[in-house]
Amino acid sequence: MRIFNLFIKRLIDFTGSLIGIIIISPILIIIGLSIKLTSKGPVFFSQDRLGKNGKVFKIIKFRTMVVNAEKIGDGLTVKSENDNRITKVGKFLRTTSLDELPQLFNVIVGQMSLVGPRPPVTYFPYEGFGNYPEWAKKRFTMHPGVTGLTQVTVRNSVSWDDRIVVDNKYIDAFNVWLDLRIMFKTVFKLFKSENIYMQTDKKTNNKSS
Repeated sequence: MRIFNLFIKRLIDFTGSLIGIIIISPILIIIGLSIKLTSKGPVFFSQDRLGKNGKVFKIIKFRTMVVNAEKIGDGLTVKSENDNRITKVGKFLRTTSLDELPQLFNVIVGQMSLVGPRPPVTYFPYEGFGNYPEWAKKRFTMHPGVTGLTQVTVRNSVSWDDRIVVDNKYIDAFNVWLDLRIMFKTVFKLFKSENIYMQTDKKTNNKSS
């Protein structure tokens, strides 16, 4: 049954992403032009992330911050929407999560899924896949997702280890119907800004997801 669910999941991922890109292509063009006309730098932002089984891939997003933002100020940490590295257009994109839309291309090529654990950067919260504790490696047994159970529940309001616990619960409970419920909830949360930023412990504060 799980193999069947995984087959249906991939079918939904590919067809859903392809149709989605076609439908929202005017929105993608508008966002791209808005970024290009209001700030210096490329339209897209790519970054190494850990995917299934710890394999490194480049995630694609719309750029929401100034060029080389990770080397300025708090680096990977983004404590609030008032971070002066965030562009004007970027503030809106991050609040609505529209900056995630280019990841549909990652889904089409099989690097990601529409639903799954969010892919962490290669150096945070642990330095490389090999340094994750065994209990945490379960989250890498499935393709990372554009959205996921963590995104529609705790999002960025808790530490990474707490998010991994939720990711593992998703892995254990996975089925196509759960994915569909998560996607449905994602649509309703799309224009809500709660739990996007953390403002407590600097070590765990980031909106890199």
